[in-house]
Amino acid sequence: MSIIGAFSLTALGILPSLVWLSVFIKKDIHPEPRYLVTRTFLMGIIVAPIAVGLQWIFVGLGESFPSLSDVFSFQSPHFFLWAAFVEEIVKFLAVKFVVLNNPEFDEPIDAMIYMITASLGFAAIENILILFRSVPEGLEGALQLWMLRSVGATLLHALAGALTGYFLAISWFYREHQKKLIAIGIILASIFHFVFNIFLFSYQNDLWGIVLSLLLLVIFAGLIQTLFHKIRNRMLASTVSTSIVNIEY
Repeated sequence: MSIIGAFSLTALGILPSLVWLSVFIKKDIHPEPRYLVTRTFLMGIIVAPIAVGLQWIFVGLGESFPSLSDVFSFQSPHFFLWAAFVEEIVKFLAVKFVVLNNPEFDEPIDAMIYMITASLGFAAIENILILFRSVPEGLEGALQLWMLRSVGATLLHALAGALTGYFLAISWFYREHQKKLIAIGIILASIFHFVFNIFLFSYQNDLWGIVLSLLLLVIFAGLIQTLFHKIRNRMLASTVSTSIVNIEY
């Protein structure tokens, strides 16, 4: 593959994430600094290989220990659950490392924005890798897969990240329950991620799988929109310090 071809595939893989980011970032009436958004997006890209590495380690454990094969196997339905859990954890860690102790993290709604940003960075590297893997099998099929992922998997990551971000935002108001709320957010995001993948892979090459998965995304997008409104209303109803909040995460 030529350098121009590789660059084009990379740009194509990143494009859906940038489009969705431009949509979600407008939810914040006080826009975040571009440098911090960029850094968070890049950290989402960086942690993606960590998630893949952990998933391969667990699969290796399943192959080495037959008693674990029912859980840690690509063929097992359990794979979709724990793999989603791993991905949602590393996306949260991306935000933790970059944002949580930064003075610019000064509003609860920022938690949702930055979790979405990291999640879209994560989705971008997934899209790039899948494009590079699928193009040799046929350009038309690769472009069809890219279009499906642009609407499906990329948005999935953003919405799952937003759910974790909502609970991170709520923890702003309930500091004594911060860790518990964040854990709940990650677990619920993982379950949503799991259900989406189960719908999609249970009906592989079947229109129903795509329809059910997209329907789930539409419903969940409506929920996330509601959560954005709830956080905005909570911010208006509460006196929240605009200075950095030192939180132990």
